Amino acid sequence: MTTSPDRIRTRLPGISTRAWEHPADRTALVTLRSLAGFDTVLRTLSGLLQERQHRLLYLATAVRVDERQFRALHQLREDCVEILDARTTPEMFVLQSPHVNALTIGMDRPFIVLTTGLIDLMDTEELRFVIGHELGHALSGHAVYRTMLMHLLRISANIGWMPVGGWALRAIVAALMEWSRKSELSGDRAGLLCGQDVDASVRVHMKTAGGTWVKEMNHGAFLAQADDYERSGDLRDGVLKLLNLELQSHPFSVLRAAELRRWIQSGEYDRIIHGHYPHRDTDKNARISEEIKEAARNYKQSFDQSEDPLVRTVRNLGKDVGAAVSTVGQEVGDTVTKLGKRLNDWRNGGATA
Repeated sequence: MTTSPDRIRTRLPGISTRAWEHPADRTALVTLRSLAGFDTVLRTLSGLLQERQHRLLYLATAVRVDERQFRALHQLREDCVEILDARTTPEMFVLQSPHVNALTIGMDRPFIVLTTGLIDLMDTEELRFVIGHELGHALSGHAVYRTMLMHLLRISANIGWMPVGGWALRAIVAALMEWSRKSELSGDRAGLLCGQDVDASVRVHMKTAGGTWVKEMNHGAFLAQADDYERSGDLRDGVLKLLNLELQSHPFSVLRAAELRRWIQSGEYDRIIHGHYPHRDTDKNARISEEIKEAARNYKQSFDQSEDPLVRTVRNLGKDVGAAVSTVGQEVGDTVTKLGKRLNDWRNGGATA
């Protein structure tokens, strides 16, 4: 595996994480922090379960990436750090495992872990996307909540039978799962900004879904699957889609590729590459209320444009209710007008039956 020094990539000095964070990601974090008891649990876990335990584990069982070990991966990480103008370089480990996986964990000093199964599957530019994706998680602070999710999943398995505490814990885990899926969309955007190779970003999801047989796959056909998924079926299929996602920490590969395509088509990716992006020195001026409004606009747009059978049913139901209310309102208005006319006629001595 070698890097590609011949390709010039645009650097993004001073870029804020807000540039690549999906609105739903930011809103989910606001929602998590508003959950009763969430801050208490986070402080407790932060104090008792430092990432030292994890780092020691990987120091003992994996290979730390540097200029002497996995040099090509080290260079890819350096390139991503330079493009996103990261102030620190997170540690990175390679773990022997057949599972295709990459993760970023840790609360104080996040670090990245890549499995050999993933490295064997991806080519250089695809790995650049993956490392950029994980760097985006680290810079956005996602690792804090991912670490918390890992611990809560273990705890919930042991005390899930508790009637009160168990349900409260399940609510927090469910909220974290939903946020985790949204944060992956942000990570994909960061990965694309690092690699600046749209084809490679799609291939990562194609290989995650279909393995090494990428020569037997087609970009257009793969993305068309997302459209078919969105439109297909009836109301029952819409419910089944929700059930399939319920316990998933990541969105499905086909849908992630389609979501990245929508971001590119929106023009936001090109604007960032051409230097039009929020800078981190203005983060302190960012207002949460504005972020929530932006997320609300994003949700409304997705809802209005969705072809999912369940969403269509809800949307049509809303139109029917709105039409019914409008009709009732018109009838009430007509009735009041007639009564008013009759009252006026009666006062003028010309009442009619």
